[in-house]
Amino acid sequence: MDIRQILPRIDWRFFFHAWRITGNYEGLDTLCECAACKTQWLLRYRPEEREKAEEAYKLMRDAQEVLREGITEKIFSISAILYYSEAQSVDEGIKIHDLGGKSLYLPMLRQQHPSERNNCCLSMADFISPDKDYIGIFAVTVHGGDEWAERIRKEGDDYTSILIKSVADRLAEATADWLHEQSRNHYWGYGKVTRSEGIRPAFGYPAMPDISLLKEIDKAIDLSEIGIQLTENCAMRPNASICGLHISHPQSFYFMVGEIAEDQEKRYAALRGLSKEELGKWLATSV
Repeated sequence: MDIRQILPRIDWRFFFHAWRITGNYEGLDTLCECAACKTQWLLRYRPEEREKAEEAYKLMRDAQEVLREGITEKIFSISAILYYSEAQSVDEGIKIHDLGGKSLYLPMLRQQHPSERNNCCLSMADFISPDKDYIGIFAVTVHGGDEWAERIRKEGDDYTSILIKSVADRLAEATADWLHEQSRNHYWGYGKVTRSEGIRPAFGYPAMPDISLLKEIDKAIDLSEIGIQLTENCAMRPNASICGLHISHPQSFYFMVGEIAEDQEKRYAALRGLSKEELGKWLATSV
């Protein structure tokens, strides 16, 4: 994929969050680098805010330099895979058909407390019809960042090493966002018909906290085709990788499952073919 088409999609707010820099620095990524523009930009902030704004300015300039070097030196590259299939909701989960003549069942967890948005206890399976529906499976990865960051770390520059990883993470998220738009408007095209934005929940994120489901996805679409490998703990390598679903339901939205009760944990473990202790390994840091 062409990285340059991804760059406008980078959401720098989350970049600053990762570095624990609070505040609104919208437009900083497009700011001219001359001293006059910098001074004018800093004057937008109250005197007590300028030290933090100066820190954000330096961090952004360093991130932009990492991006420039990563692109011009062809260090960063991006790969993606997108697969569509018929699907239906079955018994608190999502059954995906037509995966090379096989089907795949993904159990989903349900909220134990009503969502503030619609006062319902939601499961991701609620957004898939129990009759006939469709779903997308996607994965994106940014190559080059892990090796580059490790080389810089060995040279003693921990700051730049962490910065490289942060920029690669933002590229992966931006790619997932770009791919989702292409899916709903072109490849799948449901957005042109229903005006639905849909959602792209990722495995290991708050709505689908069971990271071990990646093992099932890997069997179905072979993540190694785009260079993603799973560790024994289901971490994806390269680190800047995202895998999830494209769901088209016009009323779908993101939510957090949160803590689950013992009865649901026991039932879900049975659906996954795991012991309660094994399940706890995959959910402990997620829900």
